[in-house]
Amino acid sequence: MTHPLPETRPITEAPAGRMRGGDEILLGFTRTLRAAGVPVTPDRSRTYLESVAALGMHNPVAVYFAGRASLCSTPADLDRHDLAYAAYFGGELGGTKRVPGAPARSIEQADLGDGPGTEGGEVSQAAVASSIEVLRHRDVASLTPDEKRYLSELFGSLRPRPPLRRAHRRTPSRRGDVDARRTLRESLRRLGEPGPIHHERRGRRDRRVILLLDISGSMSAYAESLLRVGHAYCRSGIRVEVFTLGTRLTQITRPLHHRDADRALTAVGDLIPDWSGGTRLADGLGAFLRRWGRRGLARGAVIVIASDGWERGDPAALGEQMRRLRAVSHAVVWANPHRGKAAYAPVQGGIRAALPHIDHFVAGHSLAAFEQLIQVVADA
Repeated sequence: MTHPLPETRPITEAPAGRMRGGDEILLGFTRTLRAAGVPVTPDRSRTYLESVAALGMHNPVAVYFAGRASLCSTPADLDRHDLAYAAYFGGELGGTKRVPGAPARSIEQADLGDGPGTEGGEVSQAAVASSIEVLRHRDVASLTPDEKRYLSELFGSLRPRPPLRRAHRRTPSRRGDVDARRTLRESLRRLGEPGPIHHERRGRRDRRVILLLDISGSMSAYAESLLRVGHAYCRSGIRVEVFTLGTRLTQITRPLHHRDADRALTAVGDLIPDWSGGTRLADGLGAFLRRWGRRGLARGAVIVIASDGWERGDPAALGEQMRRLRAVSHAVVWANPHRGKAAYAPVQGGIRAALPHIDHFVAGHSLAAFEQLIQVVADA
């Protein structure tokens, strides 16, 4: 594949004495790449800087390919590198697409400026702030279509972890209770001679995670992002079941196991009959409890409800269903997209009725909020 040269002036045209600022820009790019989900270690960052220095910082092509060679380890990392490169430097190298709204920015442009002690001063950290990091904290309801398409790529960086519970079966361990049977067998194998003391502890097993996602009209701006979170859980190998809540309850776990997120969401859209309809949370939770309640999936699971809490029915009925749900589950986590906004107060009747039965009440409006949600679920 032919990679066109970027239309930028070489960094060697920068004023003398300013070459050190190039390292700051390159390190800023490694932080951007790490925020995009690429596991950039300090060793890789150091190799990247050394590679660019050896190839020449005046050559943008060297900067691009040095990053792909030293900072990436999987094909998915290469895709994220190209997207981050386009967003950070503003180039169209290697077939990358320019991020709409992202300022065109190259190493030499960021490095140029007045020297120390002049009006421009040194390049500040704010000058190399990542547009990706800003996008992670933006409310998904306020994004433009182009920004949403770019953010959808970043959802691939989500890495859900399962909540754990103590198992009945005991497993070997370096410390803990003395494993008398193994210790005795070891002594017999040695014909009565003293041997090592073996230990054991109770093992751990994954808890099931249940996602109940509100896709009603009031949640339409967040529905796609919530489904991408569900796709991340289904692709992680965690024991998970995903349902949508609207005017009815729909199980969507199977289509979300598709490898490609966009195709998975298309299949889910064909399956859901009440997309952007009304909200009957109490009826949906009641249907879930009747079929998957005390003796089913919900028992001992971590239940995640993603909803703004608007309820068309009686709030008291929602409170009763939440009480029953909390009684059979291990923990209930409620993600509200308005929770992360300034001056928010849970004044809606539905959310006020549900709050006494919620273990964790978190935000659910941005990629950063979803990352925090994943952490809360793993620690539940």
